[in-house]
Amino acid sequence: MSKTGFEDVVIVGVQKEETDYDFHYSLDELENLVNNAHGRVVGRISQKRDSLDQKTFVGKGKLKEIKDLVEAKDATCLIFNQELSPSHVRNIQDFINVKVLDRIQVILDIFAMRAQSKAGRLQVELAQLNYLLPRLAGQGENLSRLGGGIGTRGPGETKLETDRRHIQKQISDIKKELVKLADHRKRSRQKRQESQIVQIGLIGYTNAGKSTLLNKLTGSQSLEKDILFATLDPITRQLTLPSGLQVTLTDTVGFIKDLPTQLIESFKSTLEESRQADILLHLVDASSPNRVSQEDTVVALLEDLDMEDIPRLTVYNKKDKLDQAFTPLAFPNLLISALDDQDITYLKSSIENFLMDQIMATYQVDLPASRGDIYSALQQGTIVKKEKFDKTNQSYKIEGYAKKDSYWQSLLEEGVDG
Repeated sequence: MSKTGFEDVVIVGVQKEETDYDFHYSLDELENLVNNAHGRVVGRISQKRDSLDQKTFVGKGKLKEIKDLVEAKDATCLIFNQELSPSHVRNIQDFINVKVLDRIQVILDIFAMRAQSKAGRLQVELAQLNYLLPRLAGQGENLSRLGGGIGTRGPGETKLETDRRHIQKQISDIKKELVKLADHRKRSRQKRQESQIVQIGLIGYTNAGKSTLLNKLTGSQSLEKDILFATLDPITRQLTLPSGLQVTLTDTVGFIKDLPTQLIESFKSTLEESRQADILLHLVDASSPNRVSQEDTVVALLEDLDMEDIPRLTVYNKKDKLDQAFTPLAFPNLLISALDDQDITYLKSSIENFLMDQIMATYQVDLPASRGDIYSALQQGTIVKKEKFDKTNQSYKIEGYAKKDSYWQSLLEEGVDG
């Protein structure tokens, strides 16, 4: 550890097929990950190779260069931008006597730091154990070289030093516990579905501003920080749209390029919250220099999670940080700043229009004045566009939009008795 309390780290990246820009952006992103894991990058080394060296990942000559830099910078940790095999770790450590990790372990480490709920902590622990299980040989020595720090948060060394069968039992027990927690969330989702509430999922690359947008739209107070993976546990809040329609808005974990498959598997139950959504708001940081890659990453993960068919409205955020003309890639879309109240009003109207276009159907109903209960519920559960009171018949003639195949649509088609 340095005097600042941060671990001094050298990062290493091997460029194969990526463009120079994408490769260097990925290394910058790794440095940001290290910073979020309480590390401090004191040096970086890159290499272009057509194929990885089977023994040392980078070859003996480059490994000597890495060793010299580690010693010159007095670094205590070496982190590679690509996934390392167990044999790579052992061979690198035989030559460089420091802790050796990869990008996946840093992401897992940050998740372990951020997890707040019981489900979140269990999901991270499951991902870490699944990642480390095939790497048990030599891991105890690796993690004990410098005690704590990056790569040691979560299950802990004592668990990793026990035998494989015990870890497999831990994995089995965690999965059973997660099933129970998932069943509880499923019941909550079913209640929302049965109540006919329109559900909106908020997704996006990590640090795109989802928590800020959730707070501005709903008036809630979820965590807003300029850090990666600020939100791990799904947060659902009520949102009232301009017409009076009440919907739910759910913020879930942010995506990132090369998100470990172990985390995707572990967090599938959490992502179920968005999978059941009627529409998705895909929030994109319009000011990011790597916006295109970030958009592609999210869309690819949606396909992996079988969510690509859910109607999606792309919201380009942080327009206040743009310093040049903006060209969107996805349609339909809108460009906003989550910090601008007028833009938030514009977004609410756009969401309402998108709902009418994608998941709603028109209705007309003559509602007896005596049915004040249904009148009030229509204002909150549907989008009322026109209403006129008929004094002769003592009824309201109402026109609007209701969710397709919903309780409202069937009720209004059948008519309402007084």
